[in-house]
Amino acid sequence: METFNNILAVIDDWVWGIPLIVLILAVGFLMTVRTRFVQVRHLGKALKYMIQNEEDGEGDVTSFGALCTALSATIGTGNIVGVATAIAAGGPGALFWMEFAAFLGMATKYAEGLLAVKYREIGSDGKVLGGPFYYIEKGMGENWKWLAKIFAVFGMLVGIMGIGTMTQINGITSAVTNFFDPDKAMVAFKMGGMEYTWPTVIAGVVVTFFVALVVIGGIKRIAKVSEIIVPFMAVLYVVCAVILIVCNITKVPGAIVLVVKSAFCPKAVFGGAVGITVKAAMQKGIARGIFSNESGIGSAPIAAAAARTKEPVRQGLVCMTGTFFDTIIICTMTGLSIVLTGAYQPAMDKSLVGVAITTEAFSRGLPFSNNLCAFLLMISLVFFAFTTILGWDYYSEKCLQYLVGNKKAILLTFRILYIAAVFIGPYLQVSFVWTLADIVNALMAFPNLVALFALSGVVASETKAYIAKIESK
Repeated sequence: METFNNILAVIDDWVWGIPLIVLILAVGFLMTVRTRFVQVRHLGKALKYMIQNEEDGEGDVTSFGALCTALSATIGTGNIVGVATAIAAGGPGALFWMEFAAFLGMATKYAEGLLAVKYREIGSDGKVLGGPFYYIEKGMGENWKWLAKIFAVFGMLVGIMGIGTMTQINGITSAVTNFFDPDKAMVAFKMGGMEYTWPTVIAGVVVTFFVALVVIGGIKRIAKVSEIIVPFMAVLYVVCAVILIVCNITKVPGAIVLVVKSAFCPKAVFGGAVGITVKAAMQKGIARGIFSNESGIGSAPIAAAAARTKEPVRQGLVCMTGTFFDTIIICTMTGLSIVLTGAYQPAMDKSLVGVAITTEAFSRGLPFSNNLCAFLLMISLVFFAFTTILGWDYYSEKCLQYLVGNKKAILLTFRILYIAAVFIGPYLQVSFVWTLADIVNALMAFPNLVALFALSGVVASETKAYIAKIESK
């Protein structure tokens, strides 16, 4: 198993190497310039449209429902565990690159949402069909349909093997075990030299059961559950993080300086012993940031296409707020909490891993008992990850539907396999799960980023026309 993990690590370093990092940043920069800094100039409009639904457009769910479905898939373990693992591997500087990529990623996400609505189709059953596969096929032309199919294949893999299932359930069961059985004394069984506790087993079964109940109901049930859970849990987590930061406000300037310095000169901050480099900080920060907010991956436009709207630009603006909330707000708060409490130090020397890093930060920084801090973080992680599992079922199912059509038997079989992947996720090694997720994320991103480059002119012209129209009123 160790040899296999090493092979995956080499593949991960290659796919998340300089070419992909440059491509992701280049697309974000291009969209930022061609939309004239849409993420700055029109953020206010985006936040307004987010809660102001259109009722006369075609679609399966409201704009807010589509956003919550997208947020349900993005706000998950990446915000709590992903930020922690990025800082552990790339130092505090990883947070800087995560934020930098997210700023550009807001323009990327805007473009994805716009194109999703512009090129979507309404099926014979009245349901919306949309996403990168449709804007690749219809926007770039039939000759590029092969690229759309590649995206769809990797989209299914990301759902069933990457972001959607294994990383999320692994994060849930780790958090539950750390809270109820931190010493791992309640062993249920042993397998492959590893011990699995009763909290892990019970949490895995319970989550799998509730996932099955929701995903069988399709997009409308997923959106309904997400509209309730996502805002509530996001507010709870943000409130906890704000309390932590306020209680340690005098340490914030120093933490920000440390983040910026270690983003560009990690050796000057930590020396050469820890092995942290600028490349490692960039690679881990951008990779984990993309894992969290999914800008450029091509997932969010699948949900955006289902929105009840007639204006592509309007939904693009709503879509953009997903990256703003996910990374600019929530990931920043997680990262600052880890850095200003000093929890990054045991993370970098590997004495703390995964969710235990953020738990340590909350325990050090919040004016509550350690048990209450661990409980709040566990609850946040459980619900964040649960809604991500739901959102990615919808994404990966739409990818399959593009490939095979509306064949109910095949789609039902896929749902069963998806639920099975959730069930087995707790029993896989954390490093294996996260590395595999990184790889399939990158492979999904490539076709989508090519399409965004090709259709940047469409994004620019649609944006210019819509802004001119609303400003003339």
